[in-house]
Amino acid sequence: MIRIVLVGDIGSGKTHISKLFQTPYFSADKEVKKIYKTSRKCFIFLRKKFPNFIKTFPIKKKELTSVIKNNIFDLKKIGIVVHPFVRKRLKKFLEKNKNEKIVLLDIPLYLENKMYQKGDVIIFLKTKRKDVVKRLKKRKNFNKNMLRVLRKFQLTLKQKQEKSNYILVNNYNSANIKNKIKILKDKILNDRSSS
Repeated sequence: MIRIVLVGDIGSGKTHISKLFQTPYFSADKEVKKIYKTSRKCFIFLRKKFPNFIKTFPIKKKELTSVIKNNIFDLKKIGIVVHPFVRKRLKKFLEKNKNEKIVLLDIPLYLENKMYQKGDVIIFLKTKRKDVVKRLKKRKNFNKNMLRVLRKFQLTLKQKQEKSNYILVNNYNSANIKNKIKILKDKILNDRSSS
């Protein structure tokens, strides 16, 4: 099984690109949302850490946002609680799809949390910053300060690009990107079978 991991800027289109690969894919963001909705254990851990902010189950995004607004470094503490739950779900996903040729992982802090495994194929999504910002502004809960905070906890785009095996330019043109993905997918399979 080839594990392909997408990395890039926040809003660079990782979720959209993941779907276009037409292969089983794991979205950490989706799993985190499910954990907040369904895991009472996660709620209890977070409530113990942040009793002034986390009060209701299922966990509300508004409560988590107020934790981070109060102290940006608490974002790391939230991560420390939530990551073991995400890793457990990732393990189940990989087990379920162990016979697939390719699986795709969309994990925002994949490099930062040292989740890299030997043989993983990292694709850097290259986008224009102005296009990313334009797209992010269309999101319902867009918050410029929160975006700045989240970027502080990530490697720079240059560092992500340097750690990647391939670069995929996303200009947000679906027909164009579909073709690029097909070519890249074939290249990855060929490179792997010839190595």
